[in-house]
Amino acid sequence: MELALKDIRRHLGKFLVTIAGVALLLTIVLVMNGIYQGNIRDGVWLIDNTAADLWVVERGRGGPFNEASRIPLDSFKSVAATPGVAHASPLALYTAQRAIDGREQQFTVIGYDIFGGAGGPDRLVQGRTLHAPHYEMVADRKLGLRLGEGVPLGGDLYSVVGITSGAVDSGGNPLIYLALPDAQKVQFEQDKRAIGAAAAANLQRLERAGYPADQAARLLPLLADGTNNVNAVLVTLAPGADGAVVARHIRDWLYFNVYTTGEERALMLEGKLSRMSAVLGLFRTLLVIVCIVIIALIVYVLTIEKIKSIATLKLIGAPNGLIVRLIMTQSMLLTLASFVLAYTLRDLIAPGFPRTLAFVPAETAVTFGVMLLGGVLASLMAVWHALRTPAQLALGG
Repeated sequence: MELALKDIRRHLGKFLVTIAGVALLLTIVLVMNGIYQGNIRDGVWLIDNTAADLWVVERGRGGPFNEASRIPLDSFKSVAATPGVAHASPLALYTAQRAIDGREQQFTVIGYDIFGGAGGPDRLVQGRTLHAPHYEMVADRKLGLRLGEGVPLGGDLYSVVGITSGAVDSGGNPLIYLALPDAQKVQFEQDKRAIGAAAAANLQRLERAGYPADQAARLLPLLADGTNNVNAVLVTLAPGADGAVVARHIRDWLYFNVYTTGEERALMLEGKLSRMSAVLGLFRTLLVIVCIVIIALIVYVLTIEKIKSIATLKLIGAPNGLIVRLIMTQSMLLTLASFVLAYTLRDLIAPGFPRTLAFVPAETAVTFGVMLLGGVLASLMAVWHALRTPAQLALGG
């Protein structure tokens, strides 16, 4: 250890620069660990924090998170009448982008039945849930809104009555909760000129089909786009009910797709989140390999620079174990110092990071173990070269 420290003092600048460089790469690895776990946590947060035993969506769809799903609003009444169902709640869920608080922001709107329906806000840190059937909202604090602030959506002004923390969709976007009729209005509301143009086009089609003008005007509402749809129905099972039997009944008789909460999680993890997780995993692996290669190169260079000193040690009878410990100690010190600095930088970055970072101690420990093992492997090339060095080299041979 003493020899290693003396040699490090001789090359202190090079050693510190290497620590800083490796630490920056390791910081990225540790942050990616947090992004990876945060990506999964955000992806399933809404599923895990919605009180539902079954999710009923449009037939043939993997909705409502991985794929768009639209079913008639009245469908929840048929679902509620299914044997074994204690309660059925309609749910509207869609992503929107609006100018909020002076800047464009993306968020997900959750519309639910505020009179006893499932799917309402969780993690309230200020204010209350929705009480009025119109023009109230609960928003996540990531949007930067304050209690009592008015937010224009779909031509109406909504008052913020509650603030949540950490309520996000699968992409990490904040959630906004509205009463179901308000959410449907915001989702399907069109510009008045666009509605007028569509009505004129439909009227012309009816008149070309031979309908008189007065009859065509009466038929016109039938051609308008339906706006009384929801994206899912949340089912709470009655005590003792068999979820598989209830799901099969809904699939066979009501012709909807039905997923349990576990199946919804699996759909999300194997679908929307799988590719992002694979990309993050690949980059983490590549960065760890780069860190190990850098450590290997710097340890090898430091060994080459003191090759005559190593030959002198051999000439005076120093055992090979001493030389191996010298090189290994430098490699371990370099690895440990880099990891400690990276860990410190990670904690400094985390509070201001724009995405959710979820750090799992076991994953951090695995990363540390891999780097420690990598540091040992990185020094083997230098050890091999040092052990092959002849003692005569100290005499100029």
